[in-house]
Amino acid sequence: MPPGKYGMQEEGDQEIMMDFLLPTGIFLKFPVSPNDTIKSIKKMVWKNARSEALFSALGDPDAYVFTCINQTAEREELEEESRRISDVRPFMGVLRLVAREGDRVEKLTNTQISLLIGKGLHEFEAQKNHEVNEFRAKMRTFCEEKAQERQMLPWQQWMEYSFPCDLEPCCSPPECGSVKSKNTKKIFINVKFEACDESFMLQQDPQDFPVALMKSALKKKATVFRSVRQEPEDYTLQVNGRWEFIYGNHPMCQFKVSDRSRLKPQNTSSLWSINEPFYIHLLQGSRVNADEGMKLVVQAGLFHGSELLCKVVTTSEVTVCSEPLWDQKLEFDINVADLPRMSRLCFALYAVIEKAKKPRGTKKKNKKADCPIAWVNTMVFDYKDQLKTGEFLLSTWPSVPDDKSDLLNPMGTVEKNPNVDSAAGLLIRFPNIRPHPLYYPPLDKVRILKSDMEKNGDAAIVTKEERMKLKEIMDNKNHTEFFEDEKDLLWKLRTEVRDHYHESLSKLLLITKWNRREDVWKCFLLRTWRDLPAIHALELLDYSFPDPVVRSFTIRCLRKLSDDELLQYLIQLVQVLKYESYLDCDLTTFLLERALSNWRIGHFLFWHLRSEIHVASVSLRFGLILEAYCRGNIHHIKLLSKQNEALGKMKALSDFVKSGSQKMTADDLKLCIRQESYLEALSDLLSPLNPSIILTEICADKCRFMDSKMKPIWLMYNPCTQEDMVGIIFKNGDDLRQDMLTLQMIQLMENLWKKEGLDLRMIPYGCLSTGNKMGLIEVVKNSDTIANIQRNSSNSAATAAFNKDALLNWLKSKNPEDKLDRAIEEFTLSCAGYCVATYVLGIGDRHNDNIMIRETGQLFHIDFGHFLGNFKRKLGINRERVPFILTYDFVHVIQQGRTNNSEKFERFREYCERAYKILCRNGMLFVNLFAMMKAAGLPELTSFKDIQYLKDSLALGKSEEEALKNFKVKFNEALRESWKTKVNWMMHSLAKDNRP
Repeated sequence: MPPGKYGMQEEGDQEIMMDFLLPTGIFLKFPVSPNDTIKSIKKMVWKNARSEALFSALGDPDAYVFTCINQTAEREELEEESRRISDVRPFMGVLRLVAREGDRVEKLTNTQISLLIGKGLHEFEAQKNHEVNEFRAKMRTFCEEKAQERQMLPWQQWMEYSFPCDLEPCCSPPECGSVKSKNTKKIFINVKFEACDESFMLQQDPQDFPVALMKSALKKKATVFRSVRQEPEDYTLQVNGRWEFIYGNHPMCQFKVSDRSRLKPQNTSSLWSINEPFYIHLLQGSRVNADEGMKLVVQAGLFHGSELLCKVVTTSEVTVCSEPLWDQKLEFDINVADLPRMSRLCFALYAVIEKAKKPRGTKKKNKKADCPIAWVNTMVFDYKDQLKTGEFLLSTWPSVPDDKSDLLNPMGTVEKNPNVDSAAGLLIRFPNIRPHPLYYPPLDKVRILKSDMEKNGDAAIVTKEERMKLKEIMDNKNHTEFFEDEKDLLWKLRTEVRDHYHESLSKLLLITKWNRREDVWKCFLLRTWRDLPAIHALELLDYSFPDPVVRSFTIRCLRKLSDDELLQYLIQLVQVLKYESYLDCDLTTFLLERALSNWRIGHFLFWHLRSEIHVASVSLRFGLILEAYCRGNIHHIKLLSKQNEALGKMKALSDFVKSGSQKMTADDLKLCIRQESYLEALSDLLSPLNPSIILTEICADKCRFMDSKMKPIWLMYNPCTQEDMVGIIFKNGDDLRQDMLTLQMIQLMENLWKKEGLDLRMIPYGCLSTGNKMGLIEVVKNSDTIANIQRNSSNSAATAAFNKDALLNWLKSKNPEDKLDRAIEEFTLSCAGYCVATYVLGIGDRHNDNIMIRETGQLFHIDFGHFLGNFKRKLGINRERVPFILTYDFVHVIQQGRTNNSEKFERFREYCERAYKILCRNGMLFVNLFAMMKAAGLPELTSFKDIQYLKDSLALGKSEEEALKNFKVKFNEALRESWKTKVNWMMHSLAKDNRP
């Protein structure tokens, strides 16, 4: 059916003619309203069918379901009968009635989940992928178990889950000593041996590794049977039917010991015993599109994270055609035995162009230019630890890097491009190195290097000079690139690092030679490595650290995060899911576990995943996690669906406003909102920005849209209590993820300051990306822009920016008598906070239309389209020449309008310096969080080079005195050069001024 039939119409407007195909072979045709639900239409079908032949052959209406062809040309069963026909939008307006099959409740749940996550569950089944199927089954079991556990919670814990407290951060209380560690309780574990009736209880520390548990169990077995020759490593633990290692306390506290050899084929070789070069065959390409006269080349590289394991291999050149044939063996300079577990094979397909010939007499050969076409990555081992064998067709991703060094993309996904019909493909074959499967050996299984370990490294004699040099390296927190002699020293003293500098684990991992199995084995001191503080462990989730043991260790450390802390870093944790090489990973399980234990975490995890479901490279992974979460929290589906429906209506309103003529008015928007379907969808829902807020009744008369390019829509809601109205802004056309990241950093800064007893009255307003270039922004009540305040106090736009009394007079008008001093204090504190925050983050495009003030005096910044020093330029000239905004009218307010009031200004300066020092002490946390966001694909944050600005602004590697000295220089510069800011503001005001 044409989309226009479901356009913006008033209630009761045009009815739509629909065709209905009945299972009795009868054809019906009658009009329906766009607002009719599937349930009401079914009643109409039965009413109209009464007068038709074979009506008696129809059974009960509940025994039937409508099907249609939807707008994506897929067959869809309309199990969710509360949906309106305008939301379903069946193609050609045809509905077919068919008999229901299968479990109705299950099918209804599947339909609700598909509609909610924006991805049909049938797409997962169509993958016909064992890894997908096993992951779905495992996560469904896991999440449903969590749901059952939640049902059994006492009412106090259920309240904590359903209504988690949102507490203000405060100064940390003094340490209470080590009482907690002394009172740690041991747990009782029931251990049962496979093929044996013996079962007994063990008392175990909850934090012990499975190895410790295994040794205790086998020791007990030895006392029972008097004969056990196997090592603990020869056994594994079975929990609830799944084979896995369990760290810490499992709720069931019941383990089963099984012979590990039963888990994998008996006829196998140790991968570490195969000292033969690793190779693959590149067979041919498909659907390659390049200009004639070019030559096609494929480059292949083996990576472990960001580290290239051996030299890149390049194929011969072949003539351009749709299906180029190479049939070439690509041998890598690394033995099979030395392949690390997370070896990643990266390919780049490019065309070679012959450049114009040089004039005669020149000796130089013709250079060739590389024209990148596509890239693709795949793992060398499958998700079951087995070295891959056989043929694989890899559908590639298009790429346009600038030079040849960027052709390979190890940071990219290992997922194949789902657009297989249009993407170029590479057909490769992994060889059968042995007639039986080869598995990556468990590190605790390999014993051949134990004596070597004892001789080389752990027992090394350490000199005083070496210890001093090691301390120097460790003390330099910004030091991540090492000279060869420093690498050798770090590696030699790795046990010293473990024992005395355990927070520097990342440095040791970065220098590990992952292409040497001996070094990999020696590196895994993780088994005895002390847990890192959670904020230090975050760094290890970067794609440079892909090893599963490292990532398991990291998640173990992150379990210490409180719910509030986890929420603070949730954006980053979702982004680094993109670095995971397999669907089933510790990070996914950890996030689902915490989301199913705290409703607020679940809410934001859902939206962070849902907002990127359209991204092809993560659509499968994020869709599977969303499905698992929904199955673990069926009751949340209804609430989230209501929000999703409201967002759909907001987008329809936005499209309506954008598609209208220049004469479109706010009254037109209000008329649309008053339609029954819009009023119903936009009212009585939890705010996606903050699920603690109920958006009760939308007030159409107060809604409007802005005149800016993307026409943001302001939606105002009547309060459910005695408070003021609640407002949200729906933005369609802008990627809000950069704003989200910036506001997250401002919120983090505020939390750090408050913990140090410094409240700078920041306003990190709510901002949430909900889809492809769509999202919501919180309306900060009782506030206005600096530009509006200046324009309203001046007769000329040219002089408005230079009216230093405008801000102070505005505050006086809003805060009479004794309230003014408090408003000026609020202004002083918040101005200090935003001066420091915008300098540290390098916020650009700071004009008077994106700096605002509340009537209470709080100053705050909005619209963060440029950061990390990407300042706005016009005609090649940098328009922003100050490190942060500190104009004389700001100083005029801080000094209460008195030029000689230097005491107030010096207090303001002290606030700035104190705030800056606190951020410098936590500098690596900000660097790590920004580094984790590289996977987001934000234009101004794609590599470590982009984060250099942050390292410089936080003076990493310098002493606190040096950092503060540098900040004072920047502070004085901002004050001295503020007239340039005023000129920039004047130009902006002139461009925006609409007065006659």
